[in-house]
Amino acid sequence: MSAPLCFVSILLAWMAGARATDYNLPFMENLDEGSLVNLKWGFDNVQGNITFQLTVNTTGWVGFGFSPHGDMEDADIVMGGLGSDGSYFADYYSLEEEMPKRDKEQSYTLLSMTENDGQTIMTFQRPIETCDEKDFPITAQSIKLIYAYGATDDIKYHGRFRGTKEVNLLNYKPKTVPPDAKYLSLKVDKITVPPNTTYYHCKVMKLQDLPTKHHIYQIEPEIEHKEVVHHMLLYHCPSFVKEQYDKPCYRGDIGDHCFGVVASWAIGGEAYTLPENTGIPIGGTQNDTYYRLEIHYNNPQKKEGIIDSSGLRLYYTDKLRQHDVGILTTGVFPVSHMEYAIPPKAAKFQSYGICNTTLFSRFEDPIPDLQVFSVLLHTHLAGRKVRVGHFRKGKQIGFLGVNENYDFDMQEIVNLGNIKTIKSDDEIIVECIYNTSDRTQSTMMGLSTSDEMCLAFLFYYPAINITSCTSRPNTTLLSTTADQIDEYQSLMNTLPQVQYITDDKSRSSVYKYGTIRNVMEQPTAACKNTNAASGLCTSWMERIILLLLLIAIM
Repeated sequence: MSAPLCFVSILLAWMAGARATDYNLPFMENLDEGSLVNLKWGFDNVQGNITFQLTVNTTGWVGFGFSPHGDMEDADIVMGGLGSDGSYFADYYSLEEEMPKRDKEQSYTLLSMTENDGQTIMTFQRPIETCDEKDFPITAQSIKLIYAYGATDDIKYHGRFRGTKEVNLLNYKPKTVPPDAKYLSLKVDKITVPPNTTYYHCKVMKLQDLPTKHHIYQIEPEIEHKEVVHHMLLYHCPSFVKEQYDKPCYRGDIGDHCFGVVASWAIGGEAYTLPENTGIPIGGTQNDTYYRLEIHYNNPQKKEGIIDSSGLRLYYTDKLRQHDVGILTTGVFPVSHMEYAIPPKAAKFQSYGICNTTLFSRFEDPIPDLQVFSVLLHTHLAGRKVRVGHFRKGKQIGFLGVNENYDFDMQEIVNLGNIKTIKSDDEIIVECIYNTSDRTQSTMMGLSTSDEMCLAFLFYYPAINITSCTSRPNTTLLSTTADQIDEYQSLMNTLPQVQYITDDKSRSSVYKYGTIRNVMEQPTAACKNTNAASGLCTSWMERIILLLLLIAIM
């Protein structure tokens, strides 16, 4: 950076700090349920700076940061406030649950600190990419934000004044609903949740009469008992399903054939708004379609007497959008197979599900390019990481989704940083990494919370009639056994995959197709070291200050 430009940038930053209300911060989230902690932010581009404005209902100290797990472990934190001697502000880091340490590299810049009507408003900035290993990387994936505050300017243990929320900062989609919005409320009706660790309840129903095609543009959970509702899925049913019922799932009823995902929600998620040019089609030619609402209740304490009426609220419009949205289920075939299990005492065990889209043409031809814009990743309690590799002509070209710090209690639909195009001969490989160090028995692939899953729900357009594309290793070809975990891992990775493809008419086909390709490590953004420019700027500014002092003395 040249000296004059450096001087101008510092001058502009100082002027910006004096006018906090001039910031262009288009995004906003309340980080707590009581709206006492509000965050606004904005950025110029993914290579530039990101600006935050934290408003907290306190006149004491405030803190904000990023964390891989939503707590203090390995957290990147800033803390500040407005005390009797003026404002204070610094960049900190925390390795564990203890008082944060001041970072030697101060990557954050305070732009303004004010108090107004009992609130502290802290506006600050940092580069999206920094060269400090103590700084948490900000990427196009969702990130766990943490906050804390105190009643005084004495920074000490926050007590209950803390919280966390997962937000996609670089690909945020504001959730707005017009005041006259129409919606469908699809809920179970006062069902008794049994005192079981895992319970699946299904309600097969017909939606209200919509003689013309409409588009769903927002999915919002309506949850009565947050402590037990783990996830909800709404499926459309094939035409032969004409029976309504409200009872436990997977008991051999006809509704078990309903597997085309229309809407989804999982614990930790909130309302999800689709991009403005997309919508999930309902009504019209699908007006006679039945739908199945599936709710997974996770009740590890086996509480009794829970009467629940949870479900989904679907906002819809008759003003059709440009693209019909489909949701493709990929990953490991989610039915238990005794011969394929995750071994106990494994610190890191990988499972893989493949989807070769070349097979789609056997159901529908031609197959358009599929534009993937969002993903929901799903495992159970042993899951630690999920990655969705995207392959073309045998080589990996990127990822359709990545969560390197998977949290069973924090699952949400994530908007990707940009549109990912799946062509008709691409491969999708879903990789899940588990930790069963604390288990003494093998973990099956199945529906129970104590079982495991490895799934990625891909939101895309234009919609096709394929609803799921999953696989599992062909264990019938096993000719030997393995006693060691690494040997068993290698054996599972080399077995051919049995692939399952299902369409919206519940027609399924099974193919013996392909083996697992190696999924590359998640690439990291190149670090931009600005120390040289900063040094130049500092030295140039020092000369200016000395010159001004000489002038003042003369």
